[in-house]
Order: sequence, then structure tokens, then C-alpha cells
Amino acid sequence: MPVTVLLVDDEPLVRAGLRAVLEAQPDIEVVGEAADGASVVPLVRQLRPDVVAMDVRMPLLDGIEATRAVLRTVDSPPKILVVTTFENDEYVYQALRAGADGFLLKRARPSEIVHAVRLVAEGETLLFPAAVRALAAEYGNRHARAALERAALTEREESVLRLMARGLTNVEIARELIIGAETVKSHVSAILAKLGARDRTQAVITAYESGFVAPA
Repeated sequence: MPVTVLLVDDEPLVRAGLRAVLEAQPDIEVVGEAADGASVVPLVRQLRPDVVAMDVRMPLLDGIEATRAVLRTVDSPPKILVVTTFENDEYVYQALRAGADGFLLKRARPSEIVHAVRLVAEGETLLFPAAVRALAAEYGNRHARAALERAALTEREESVLRLMARGLTNVEIARELIIGAETVKSHVSAILAKLGARDRTQAVITAYESGFVAPA
């Protein structure tokens, strides 16, 4: 089955460019488009996309609020890939905190766009740009530190979380730690449960905000 994608951006040329790149792939299908975040929830309910590629800055409802609305109101919500112009945009960080699963620059090469959609669809977060990691560290707070302390991660789980924060996939983590990929998957599930995180992205944000991982 192809990965289905909903494109959300107020610029028609951006949507057309993303559609052309994605539909050139045999395993990706663009099932719809929207010009504003206000249209996202009804379209997600109607089309049931696997991934929403969503601009973070839009005139009526921005990508942050649209992300919150999807996660709050849609059963089995899709993965959300934030698409934006600037990597050091605080809006991007807020969208990730709101529950977006990954980050993509509009100027990314076609191969990078395709890779990002596939990676997010598979449930493995993208590598945060350095600017976003720095923002997360700046937002350090006692709630994140308390959450990490309560989690009482094992030494192995801590190692896995550090590698997750570097943007490694399960397979790459397995190779780094010389363990099986299924074992890594179990560790990731345990980390999410202990941190009360919805997904890998939220766990990594907690790791940075708590100071457990420092931006490179």
C-alpha cells in the first residue's frame, strides 16, 4: 500500500512542487491539498492520510494549532511533518512540542523530501536541525526534568534515548549498541511509556528540555 499524504500550505506553488516530487514515487500518493490549517481536521477525517505535510505559518489557522486540533479530535491521527522556510523558527519548535512528528525545510532536495515522508510514515523521527535542538535546550524546565526523574530509565534505555536524540533510527541504534532491532524497538516503547510521551519526537524534546541531552 502506498504512503498517502495530505499537503497543507497557503502557497499553491509550494503545494504543486511537493505534489510533483512525491507523486513521482511509486510508493507515495498525494490524496488531497489544503490552503489553511482550518481545513485540516475535516480533510483528515475524510481522506485518512498516513502523513500530513503541513506549513507552520498560515493566515487563518497556523500549523501549531492545526496539529493540536488533529491530535485532539481525530482517532488514530496521521503523522504530521512540519514544512517551513526557516530552520530556526520558534513556530517549528512549538509545532513539535504540540505533537508534530518531524521537520522539513521547503528548500530541501527532492530526495530529502521523499525520505522525510517515508521516515515519518514509518514512525521514526527526523533528525532535529541544530537550531531546533538549541531551542529545546533553551526551553529547559522543571517539568521535563521531573518527568525524566520519575521515568527512572535503565542505563540501556538512557543510551537508546541519547541515540534517539541524535536522530538515529531503530536499525542505526541497533548497529551502534550491537543489539537486535527488535530489542531497540522494545526499549523505545518502554521509554515512551515511562516518559508518558506520545511518540519519539516528544521523548526527544523531553530529553533536551530536561538537560539530559545537550545540543551539539
